[in-house]
Amino acid sequence: MRVPEPVLLGHGRVRLEPWEPRHDAELFAAAQDDGVWTWLPVPRPRTLEELSRLRETHPGLPWAVVVDGVAAGSTSYLDADLAVEGLEIGWTWYRRDLWASDVNPTCKLLLLQHAFEDLGAQRMTLKTDALNSRSRAAISKLGCAYDGTLRHHRLRADGSVRDSAYFSLLAAEWPPARARLQARLGG
Repeated sequence: MRVPEPVLLGHGRVRLEPWEPRHDAELFAAAQDDGVWTWLPVPRPRTLEELSRLRETHPGLPWAVVVDGVAAGSTSYLDADLAVEGLEIGWTWYRRDLWASDVNPTCKLLLLQHAFEDLGAQRMTLKTDALNSRSRAAISKLGCAYDGTLRHHRLRADGSVRDSAYFSLLAAEWPPARARLQARLGG
């Protein structure tokens, strides 16, 4: 597997652009709903400077999710493991009006396609708070296998301890998963 690097990805009205300072103001506006941050490991940024620090200290490779020309969320590659050719998708959030729309499946199609077909990944991991039923359902719709729950895994932004539900998709499982995603998106 090749090391992931910033790259522009796009499909339809959704573009994944490497998150740069030019996205900060639009992302800050998109991030003002506390509900968007419920399941993320950091609290909602209260200032533009706090949002900029999130970009600067991000633990992976973050993208700005640009929908119809406006930065409306973020998603990332994390935890690249070249020895087993594995990569994680995470730190995903969108403006609330984009929930249950075409945006999340489009982002996952782009990220999974790039990982499997361009980078040569053999395993993709997605994890979420075990209590986040909306995210768990979305991950399952992708065709990912539930691998188990890591109990007492990490702190939530409010200081409570979360259990993390782990899911994976292997390279051999990608072709039918890709076909399902493309069908959901109308081709």
